[in-house]
Amino acid sequence: MNPIEDIFKLLFDRYGPQYWWPADTPFEVIVGAILTQATNWRNVEKAIKNLKEEHLLDPFKLYSLDEEKLSILIRPVGFYKIKAKRLKNFLKYFVEKYKGDLISMNKKSTKELREELLKINGLGKETVDSILLYVFNRPLFVIDNYTKKIFTCLEIGKLNLSYNEWQEIFHKSLFPIYQLFQEYHALIVEHGKRECKSCSNNCFLKNFLLNNRRFYKSTNYFI
Repeated sequence: MNPIEDIFKLLFDRYGPQYWWPADTPFEVIVGAILTQATNWRNVEKAIKNLKEEHLLDPFKLYSLDEEKLSILIRPVGFYKIKAKRLKNFLKYFVEKYKGDLISMNKKSTKELREELLKINGLGKETVDSILLYVFNRPLFVIDNYTKKIFTCLEIGKLNLSYNEWQEIFHKSLFPIYQLFQEYHALIVEHGKRECKSCSNNCFLKNFLLNNRRFYKSTNYFI
């Protein structure tokens, strides 16, 4: 038995399909991924709404937009001046290197594209992998704080593991299918928002693993 697979099934049975990432265009996903750092999604929605109302949710328009004006429009996300700069850094790369064309970007291998994106000042691994997974359908599992918190509570990892070490847990346990990774990540976020306020023995995931732990003894999942 594979506890990582079993947890996915439990989450899917509990919450159903999440239809994530919520966006009208792939470019909107990128903007959302950059803005969602260190804030909740409701604030990102407010910022994106501001951009849409000004008819600015377009790479060329945002590229040309004054950074100060951009920071005012995205104020709801917090750290808005920093995030405006990060978004501008991405736009410079996207417009100047790829002429704002996602199809051209998608011709790069996952390794090449990931390395390019990680070189952009202000974009970390979680943000870059979110873009690669949800925009370009590359099977890279996104590791966020909910993932670390939940799976540490379930004793499948340790909170102090590196991003790459956490990611390897999922990559070695699941088939590299982007739809699976998208759904699983979204379900983790949903569970984190609803039920994972603290590491509780009342968690249905924890109870399941405790009751079935003997079936996982041959694996190295539990610390």
